Amino acid sequence: MTVTSVTMLYAMTVTIANVSLPQMQGALSATTDQIALVVTFNIIATAIATPMSGWLAARFSRRTILIWGVTGFTAASLACGLATSLEALVFFRVLQGAFGAPLVPLSQATVMDSYPQEQRGSAMAVFGMGVVIGPVLAPTIGGILSELYGWRWVFFMIVPCGLAALAGVMIYIQDRRKAGSSYLDWTGFLTLSVFIASFQFMMDRGERLDWFDSSTILLCGAVAVMALYLFIAHSATADRPFLNPKLLLDRNYTLGLMLVFMFGMLNFTPATLMPSLLQGVRGYPDSIIGYVLGARGVGTMLGFFVMFWGNKLEPRMLLALGFGLQGLSGVLIAGFNINMTTFDVLWTSALQGLGVGLIWVPLTIVTFRTLDPRQTAEATAIFHLIRNFGSSIFISISIAVAQRSARTNYAEMSEFASPMNEALNYQFSFHSIYALDSARALAGLSSEIARQAVMIGYLNTFLLFAATSFAAIPILFFFRMRK
Repeated sequence: MTVTSVTMLYAMTVTIANVSLPQMQGALSATTDQIALVVTFNIIATAIATPMSGWLAARFSRRTILIWGVTGFTAASLACGLATSLEALVFFRVLQGAFGAPLVPLSQATVMDSYPQEQRGSAMAVFGMGVVIGPVLAPTIGGILSELYGWRWVFFMIVPCGLAALAGVMIYIQDRRKAGSSYLDWTGFLTLSVFIASFQFMMDRGERLDWFDSSTILLCGAVAVMALYLFIAHSATADRPFLNPKLLLDRNYTLGLMLVFMFGMLNFTPATLMPSLLQGVRGYPDSIIGYVLGARGVGTMLGFFVMFWGNKLEPRMLLALGFGLQGLSGVLIAGFNINMTTFDVLWTSALQGLGVGLIWVPLTIVTFRTLDPRQTAEATAIFHLIRNFGSSIFISISIAVAQRSARTNYAEMSEFASPMNEALNYQFSFHSIYALDSARALAGLSSEIARQAVMIGYLNTFLLFAATSFAAIPILFFFRMRK
């Protein structure tokens, strides 16, 4: 229960910030891609710091790292609520991600070390069910608080939860074991960090700076390529590399990393896109957006509840079902129009969450099934690194697709809003609303075309989401299953 509450603390911040993104965007005078940095930089800080979890635990003990991680995470959450600018908010979100990075892998490793292999499935299902309580409650309560008191309260409400988790860690986590000698490959860590940070910055700012027509994007791309080359070359030749490449010799683990990368791509993207879609296109209040994100969490909880009894079924079948449900939800959302109902969004979001709940437990089981238990800590850190990296990259790609699609469709549809278009002469309702000889009506027409274009942009991102989900299914056939 203690490590579940610690993990829930981190899981809360991922969804709770998303529910107030539109309000933050207005309060801090930010654009859509700028406010997305609040999400992506948090995830990328987590991705960079996650691989250090094993070294930190060996150097200072799990108990010490969990205490400092929860303390720093809670303080950073308070600072996020007090931030007065976008730059300050992004900085404190980076700190939040860095302090929160060790919480999930160390909590998962604690659960896996505490149970024999035949009980890990049930233990992970219980652990997972507790974890999804955060994403269910956080956006719902956060949406209500945000609507009543402002966006800052989505961060303030984390503070008492953090203090409660800290008390649990100090009382119940007594693992003070340290390795006899701890070693950190700083060359590998720094080159990997530079690659992730520069590549993520390139993806975040590429659409706004017109990609490779910008010298900034070219520089970031060159730095990312060079850092990746140095990291691979160093890892292949060093005696004790930061990330052990010999782990990739395990077939199931390598395939599991591919799948968890795709799972990460799917996991947080809808929670980032949906609030902007609902408020920007349909004018939804924060409280309703919170219920929508909460519905996704309810679906995830249902999936984990099913896995409590279904963890002994064929994992590949459950993975195929989970990815298939996510892909189906993406196709259904891509079929929405501008007049979608709240119920449409609720049940498709819940279907999406059900897919997430069915994926996580069997994915963990098949990935670590054939791996040496002594490599669990390091392998778990890489596992979460890949998942977080996939999330941050795909959020950036999705926002770029949405923005480019919106601009393209606006340009194409505007061509038809002309007195020279004979078809408009037969649209009597059109002329009653948008008279082309009135500046005020033309402004309203432009606004409506922009709204429709933005909607098409979001629908295209969910088509990409669905295609990614279905593309993961063929990988399942390459896993080697052992009784």
